[in-house]
Amino acid sequence: MFSHVMLGADDIDASKKFYDACFAALGGPEGRVDPKGRVLYMHKGGIFLISEPIDGGRACGANGGTIGFAVDSPEQGDAWHKAGLENGGTAIEDPPGIRESEIGNMYLAYLRDPAGNKVCVLKRMG
Repeated sequence: MFSHVMLGADDIDASKKFYDACFAALGGPEGRVDPKGRVLYMHKGGIFLISEPIDGGRACGANGGTIGFAVDSPEQGDAWHKAGLENGGTAIEDPPGIRESEIGNMYLAYLRDPAGNKVCVLKRMG
């Protein structure tokens, strides 16, 4: 359904540092900066980008919006969360852990990136 996800950031260097560390915890590569100054990540068929807003306005996080990344295990999710906190992220919501849900148990961990975007990792528990 999705071709890619792009988030806005006013401080591309701070956001790149955050996402480089978080995606390294997931086994992903460091982001590449394209000629327009956007940071591009490609991993497991997904494409994720960070860009300064094209309209010249300030970047802002979506109120109620969340970008979720898949993890292979709760341990990998914990590593993602730790890497994010150590690289400019802010812990939000409940601490990382397994949550019960009507659609099954899930491991979840949430952060705000340096630009204020809400991101999480998710592992559906079998």
